[in-house]
Amino acid sequence: QVQLVESGGGLVQPGGSLRLSCAASGTSQTIYTMGWYRQTPGKRRELVAMFNGDINTNYADSVKGRFTISRDNAKNTVYLQMNSLKPEDTAVYYCNAKIGLQLVDYWGQGTQVTVSS
Repeated sequence: QVQLVESGGGLVQPGGSLRLSCAASGTSQTIYTMGWYRQTPGKRRELVAMFNGDINTNYADSVKGRFTISRDNAKNTVYLQMNSLKPEDTAVYYCNAKIGLQLVDYWGQGTQVTVSS
């Protein structure tokens, strides 16, 4: 059974930093994409940062230059380093992965990030 387990959310002041982690387990199939979405109440879930394959990355325009996605393939883990955080970054952050030839979608349980003074 595939699981995506997130960690690293919390409360931080504007301008601060947080690092999120997401570890995938329960699969030996290829992980084709892996990354992060976020959602606030009443809004659609939006892409934050994503690995497509081993090297290619996509970022939302709103986080470019502030957030960095990285990965450890040996651990099936992706990280999201978030710097210069703003109140508008407040959201529940969800890890997402597409796994196997059929690109089955998997989601983590979500981790709350709150940016507030």
